[in-house]
Amino acid sequence: MEDIIDKPALSVNGFIVLGSMIVLSLVIIGAGREVAIPFVIVSILIVASGFTVINPNEARVLTFFGRYMGTVTKNGLIWTVPVTQKQKVSLRFINFTSPKLKVNDSNGNPIEIGSVIVWRVENAAKAIFTVDAYQEFISNQSEIVIRSIAAQYPYDAEGKISLRGHTGEITEKLVGELQEKLQIAGILIKDAKISHLAYSPEIAVAMLRRQQAEAVLFARRRLVEGALGIVDDVLEHYNKQDIILSDEHRIELINNLLVTLTSDREANPIVNVGT
Repeated sequence: MEDIIDKPALSVNGFIVLGSMIVLSLVIIGAGREVAIPFVIVSILIVASGFTVINPNEARVLTFFGRYMGTVTKNGLIWTVPVTQKQKVSLRFINFTSPKLKVNDSNGNPIEIGSVIVWRVENAAKAIFTVDAYQEFISNQSEIVIRSIAAQYPYDAEGKISLRGHTGEITEKLVGELQEKLQIAGILIKDAKISHLAYSPEIAVAMLRRQQAEAVLFARRRLVEGALGIVDDVLEHYNKQDIILSDEHRIELINNLLVTLTSDREANPIVNVGT
């Protein structure tokens, strides 16, 4: 496969060439050389085929009977190599929104994932000649990369990288793999972020319940840890006051404090007034 290297093509300000053509035509016609008029007309048609209008952040890839002649990136009315095919290529940044893909994460859970990719053509010649249709190529390769990354990480997890909890790492991974896949087509990836991430509908309710249970368990653990800290402070206070508690009273005190501090209902204290 031929390796196409982007190179500048011949390009001249079109107004200069247009003005020269008009002056030359008037001189020949004014000289009264009627024999030269057909030649002038043919020459004008050939020269005129070199004109093209290029907008900012656009390029024209030139081919002359199948041979790559170069790329023109100057904007305005430009005159370049006549009798060439001029393929328009946009150099602007483009947002590509991938469809919602249904894949399995690293834990085997079915999830829905989609992304927004910001890209532009960096090498116009490669985009035209290396792949058949570079926009379709971007779409297909993006889907492959998204599926691959989704399968490498869990949807959500504690203590390791997950799709939901580590967006920075996932973005960096997504951009890197996309750039590696698309550089062959002369494409520059500016940014790529996950725009949609959710469990598939068939397991969404069950996973929501699991997340709620994990959240309750985490909250309970933090509550117990805090309560134990308060109990330690209370016992330390008694020690500083030289108040000696029996094992029975110590156990009762700890039990009452833990029940009061960790209960999800309002405590109803019982006052022991003796008999």
